[in-house]
Amino acid sequence: MDAQQIGRTMMIFGALLLAVGAFFYFGGRLFPLGQLPGDFHFGGENWSVHFPLATCAIISIVLSLLLNLFFRR
Repeated sequence: MDAQQIGRTMMIFGALLLAVGAFFYFGGRLFPLGQLPGDFHFGGENWSVHFPLATCAIISIVLSLLLNLFFRR
C-alpha cells in the first residue's frame, strides 16, 4: 500500500466522519433522535436513566442498509 492510497483512504474516512458529525449536530433539529416513541426515560429525584431503543433500532437499520449498498460494489 503506497502513501497515495493511504491518503485517499484517510480522506474518505474523514469525510464520512464529518458527514456523521454534521448529521448529529444539525439532525437534532430535523429528526428528534432520542425523543422518539420507544425511547424510554426514567428518573427520580436524584437519578435518571435513558434507554433510546427506537433511536438505536433506526440508526442500526439505516447503517445496515448503507453498508450493504457500499460493500456490494
